[in-house]
Amino acid sequence: MHRFPEPDPGEPALGSPGRYLLWLASAHRASAVLAVGYGVLCTLAQAFVPAAIGRGVDRGLIAGDRGALVTWCAVVLGLGVTQAVAGTLRDRCSVTNRFGAAYRTMQLVTRKAARLGAELPHRVSAGTVVSVGATDITRIGAALESTARGGGAVVSIAVVAGVMLTVSWQLGLVALVGVPLSAAAIAALMRLLHTRQHGLRKEQGALADLAVDIVDGLRVLRGIGGERVFADRYRERSQRVRHEGVRVAGVESSVAAGRLLLPGLLVTVIVWLGAHFVGTGRMSPGALVAFYGYAVFLAEQLRRATSMVDQLTRAFVAARMVTDLLAMEPGLDPGGREPGTEDARGPLRDPGSGLEIPPDRFVAVACARPDDMRLLADRLGRYVDSPATLGGIPLAAFPLAEVRRRILVVDHDARLFSGTLATQLDPHGPADGDTDGSPDGSPDGGSTAGDGAGADGGTDRLRRALDTASAHDVVAALPEGLNQEITGGREFSGGQRQRLNLVRALLADPDTLVLVEPTSALDAHTEARVAERLGAHRRGRSTVVFTTSPILLDRADHVVLVEGGTVVAEGRHGELLADARYRTVVTREVTVA
Repeated sequence: MHRFPEPDPGEPALGSPGRYLLWLASAHRASAVLAVGYGVLCTLAQAFVPAAIGRGVDRGLIAGDRGALVTWCAVVLGLGVTQAVAGTLRDRCSVTNRFGAAYRTMQLVTRKAARLGAELPHRVSAGTVVSVGATDITRIGAALESTARGGGAVVSIAVVAGVMLTVSWQLGLVALVGVPLSAAAIAALMRLLHTRQHGLRKEQGALADLAVDIVDGLRVLRGIGGERVFADRYRERSQRVRHEGVRVAGVESSVAAGRLLLPGLLVTVIVWLGAHFVGTGRMSPGALVAFYGYAVFLAEQLRRATSMVDQLTRAFVAARMVTDLLAMEPGLDPGGREPGTEDARGPLRDPGSGLEIPPDRFVAVACARPDDMRLLADRLGRYVDSPATLGGIPLAAFPLAEVRRRILVVDHDARLFSGTLATQLDPHGPADGDTDGSPDGSPDGGSTAGDGAGADGGTDRLRRALDTASAHDVVAALPEGLNQEITGGREFSGGQRQRLNLVRALLADPDTLVLVEPTSALDAHTEARVAERLGAHRRGRSTVVFTTSPILLDRADHVVLVEGGTVVAEGRHGELLADARYRTVVTREVTVA
């Protein structure tokens, strides 16, 4: 079985889609050169078949020479074998180029997405990323695959035209003039096709964005009866895509007609002139047979060449989307200072709002505006540029990887990935199969609190986290328990996903855990159990919960009220209830002036 080489993407030559495609070709230089070489050999072997047949007709059939007939038949057979072998090797190298280019592009896009991290959703839409992975890499791979057949077609057209000129300059001249004119006419249509394909690609990206939004918010849409509005919006956008698709199809049909009609007219002219020359004795019957074969061959090779141009045009549009994505750079500059023990034990503070998180405390933050929750969480986790400090030192001074390791921000809509539930909750825990898949994740079906060591310790940590998040029933409902394969969390309700996300966050055990509305989808009884256990589970670590839930606020060691992006009050939940501003936020009490 053919083994594809493991690519080392390095740094692509950005700047233009053309340069990127050339970089991909150079990255597969050996297979690309071999593919074109085999393509040229295959098409030349096919090109010489009409000449061999013409010679066999003249020197064998008409002359009555059996030996010459056998000889030229053997030549035709040899050319056929050469064509078959070279074609097989060409296609083998072409497939390597296709999948290699697609794999490299996907690898680069994935690495860039990972490097951008949380900045990616703010820089480019989800639909664009999906379209790059689903459509653009396929077009880029197909373009590199087409260069083998297309390159062979271009070379063979030049060789056959030269042969025709030596046999009959009149017919050769017709071929030399007709082929470029046909190519020019089709190229003009290709330029128009390129423009319309670019417009279609933009509309497809916008439609993909809308589809992602609808899928993500489907549960909410059904709850508020908004399916009809979004269905109408999707229908309107899809009609735009259909309209652009029809416009593209109109040009594509013209290109397809030109590929068939123009070479067909060229074949008709060459055959008619050749028959006239045979009738006047200026050409032998065998030469006419050869010229007919040449004309048919040229028509086919011209279609292959224009098909290559078509594929390259599509790839150019796709490469533009890829290079735009790869050209993005992270907006946050990584610092170089390694935090010491004292730094990590110091308070986490946001000077812009006055919010300060003391070490080893369970702090709840109630915000008058919901948008302030996410903004402050992003500042504390350094997902945006901010003057936030840790132990008095700006977070910007520390490497981003170290900040992410010490400060974990978990939004209320955090996602699970595909795989076994155990590995999604604790990627660094026991491997699959170390638990027997019992409903609550423990071999004996019970639950314990406390940490351990080794595989058993990992299982104890997982059981304790499940208990804190009140998530044992979620695991118990799965046929295979923790070993159940999940598909991104779509099997769970909103409340179940929140509890599982909390389990994952607790198992990560960061120095500072920042939770944004972690219980917004839970019923009151489950929320009360989580609130009661969360502080004890995180004892010795800092925990920040952005919420307006009285149940969580009542269990916090310290409560902070943020209004207008600034801290306006602090204390315990019971004390702050005397503040009208706090009551308005937490109990939804309306103050009458």
